Amino acid sequence: MITTSDFKRGLVIQVDGAPCLIIDVTFQSPSARGANTMVKTRYRNLLTGQVLDKTFRSGDKLEEADFERHKGQFLYADGDRGVFMDLETYEQFELDADAFSALSPYLLEGTEVQLGIFQERMVNVDLPMTVELTITETAPVIKNATATAETKDAILETGLKIKVPPYLESGNKVKVDTRDGRFISRA
Repeated sequence: MITTSDFKRGLVIQVDGAPCLIIDVTFQSPSARGANTMVKTRYRNLLTGQVLDKTFRSGDKLEEADFERHKGQFLYADGDRGVFMDLETYEQFELDADAFSALSPYLLEGTEVQLGIFQERMVNVDLPMTVELTITETAPVIKNATATAETKDAILETGLKIKVPPYLESGNKVKVDTRDGRFISRA
């Protein structure tokens, strides 16, 4: 059992039989004397992907989810689904098309990821903060361009379209932030 005082970002709790990842938590003390502190949470249901808000009373107890994080690896795309392998047990898991489509622009074969396992079933894949990808198509290099002047469109090897500085050309490797899909630096 876990109490609301233990809540923090990244914790996985069980709400209505489903594993839920806490995205945000705030503690609110009421102005009336003797009233309980309220714990407001925003969490993502890892089975459905829904983001929900719920308020708990201070001292409420919840089940801790049977959730484990394992080091994993992206193996290959099977049509519109992704196949991942648990690097500890060498078990393979498939990720459905909806969830995989959001991750696929950042994945190359062999990319290491964190797998979220709930009741021996993969329910979540966490990407690394940054990935290195090669530019396959972009406008030619602009002479005398500075890094902060402007940007140009580039298509990366996974099909992801991003804005890059004008001095980069096809064949260059770049670091991309997986949270918002933006250029960070040359790799």
